Amino acid sequence: MTALSVERIKLFSTRSPYWCLLLIVVAGLGFAVIFGLVENGSAATAWTSQRGTNLGMMIFMVLSALAITTEYRFGTIRSTFLAEPNRTVVLLAKTILLAVLGAVVGLIVAVAAFYLTKALASNPDSPLGLDVSDSARVVFGQSAMFAVASVIAVSIGTLVRQSAGAIAIVLLWPLLLESLLGAIPALNKASQWFPFTAGDKFVSSSQPVFGVDIATTSGPTPVQGLLVFAGTAVLLWIAALVVLRSRDA
Repeated sequence: MTALSVERIKLFSTRSPYWCLLLIVVAGLGFAVIFGLVENGSAATAWTSQRGTNLGMMIFMVLSALAITTEYRFGTIRSTFLAEPNRTVVLLAKTILLAVLGAVVGLIVAVAAFYLTKALASNPDSPLGLDVSDSARVVFGQSAMFAVASVIAVSIGTLVRQSAGAIAIVLLWPLLLESLLGAIPALNKASQWFPFTAGDKFVSSSQPVFGVDIATTSGPTPVQGLLVFAGTAVLLWIAALVVLRSRDA
């Protein structure tokens, strides 16, 4: 508990976490307003209400990566290891703190975005309701996605140690790399099992948007997608721990 308290104090001792959390809220609610108002909310579904929340997850990954890379940048990681020589405890405490924070933030923003979209949508045909199809999983599943994504980001930050490099990886990996590889015909089927693509299945919906069916039958199921995403996080975290314990601060 002491290690968790120390990590909490260090995390919120700078302004960057507050700015990141504010941007997450703005992104989540901003897109909710757009989909709630455009064409009287004709595109308002549980899935579209979470488009900004997905962007918020990327921002939270940046926050999580910075939580470890800034310690290397300013040299405070040495003081941390002097105070707690067991590096496993340090990494575990930082990971637990950010995973729990991510789960809470993801849940709050996702629920707020959903109900804001629902309140603004005046189209009576909008299929908005947590009892509609897979809406509950799409909304509440964001909590799990934020938590797992934070573990991946902390692991990458620990492995890379440089803020610019870690931020580039956590942003380009889900937004660009997997998309580019998925565009290669030979990797089309395999790309459905890439970590972020598979994880997105967990918060994807079968509801049509603008009359277009966005659901795909190929690739993993929602639960399989989450397991692939979580499994990637575990492997990266173990690799980060091995590297952290074996090299100088």
